[in-house]
Amino acid sequence: MATIDQQFVEYIVKTLVNNPDKVAVERKIDEKGVLLSLTVDPEDVGRVIGKRGVTAQAIRVLLRALGTKQDARYNLKIVNTDEGEAKPDKPIKTTEVKTETVVEGEAESEAEPEVETGAESSELAEKTRAELADLDDLDI
Repeated sequence: MATIDQQFVEYIVKTLVNNPDKVAVERKIDEKGVLLSLTVDPEDVGRVIGKRGVTAQAIRVLLRALGTKQDARYNLKIVNTDEGEAKPDKPIKTTEVKTETVVEGEAESEAEPEVETGAESSELAEKTRAELADLDDLDI
């Protein structure tokens, strides 16, 4: 049977995501208080976290308000379920930059494509995951 805090988080998250049937909240009690681990479909992780973590932070604020009413300290951890999946090494973004130089009254244009390599995108993904993990550990 789900507790009031689990039901609360499930209700909020299920209204945000495209796959509400894949939302799961596990509850653990540790020395820091109650830890709620939220698992969603990998496609919906961005919706739950939001731009710059704003949505996840808002959910944590609501949990803190519930905690004051329940005399408990809540922590929310968003579990990344797609870490084990291998991603193909392909460029994420390709941009084309046009430059013009005028030589004796004539205009010449040349295109220089900027391509982000698979290694660079993999490093960026790892850095982003590390930053998100640090955000999960914040006590606010």
